[in-house]
Amino acid sequence: MKTLGLIGGTGPESTIDYYRLLIAEYRKQADGSSPSLIINSVDLKRMIAWMNAREFALVADYLVDEFAKLQQAGVDFAALTANTPHIVFEEIQQRVSLPLISIVEAARERAEALGLKKVGLFGTRFTMEEDFYPKVFSRTSVELVTPQRQERDYIHEIYFGELLKDVFLPETRTKLLAIADDMKARDGIEALILGGTELPLLLRAEEHNGIKFLDTTRIHVDRLVKEMF
Repeated sequence: MKTLGLIGGTGPESTIDYYRLLIAEYRKQADGSSPSLIINSVDLKRMIAWMNAREFALVADYLVDEFAKLQQAGVDFAALTANTPHIVFEEIQQRVSLPLISIVEAARERAEALGLKKVGLFGTRFTMEEDFYPKVFSRTSVELVTPQRQERDYIHEIYFGELLKDVFLPETRTKLLAIADDMKARDGIEALILGGTELPLLLRAEEHNGIKFLDTTRIHVDRLVKEMF
């Protein structure tokens, strides 16, 4: 049995969700046995400050060091429990000898498996506006669509102002669903990637008005459990 290492704490509630889902899915496939995993919880405040200052090199250096701690602890492979830090995933992958499983690659694989042609993307401004999602999806025929500028600003603001502070409001859910409806009408999206691991804690349904929600936490967990076996 392989030991999984997770970089957690980015934020805490979604890390708890990862742990809960990993345990449940592994037990389902292993006749009740529990998986071997180690979580390294990092300093989210420090990472947010670097990202807001666009000091991405510092983010990469920090995460490389934290993955090294997991390697020293004896894990066989590892992953980040958040979408936004994948902005430096390629660099980390080049500098870390551990095999890493990307949440973005897992999301692409799921979208392809479902036969989707056009999908929307919610997340932080970094996730929606930087190139790490488009680069991965450019290898497929799946078209990736982001919200309009004003919508992106709103999603980013509630992400840092509410979701990462464990605040999940009904009125925020209503507004996000309205943006999804607008993207379906305007852009013709068939599904929506919840490209932030706090988003499924607010948008808990599997779909809305015919728009399938791709929960990147669950998708990533499925891929990680598969690797464990």
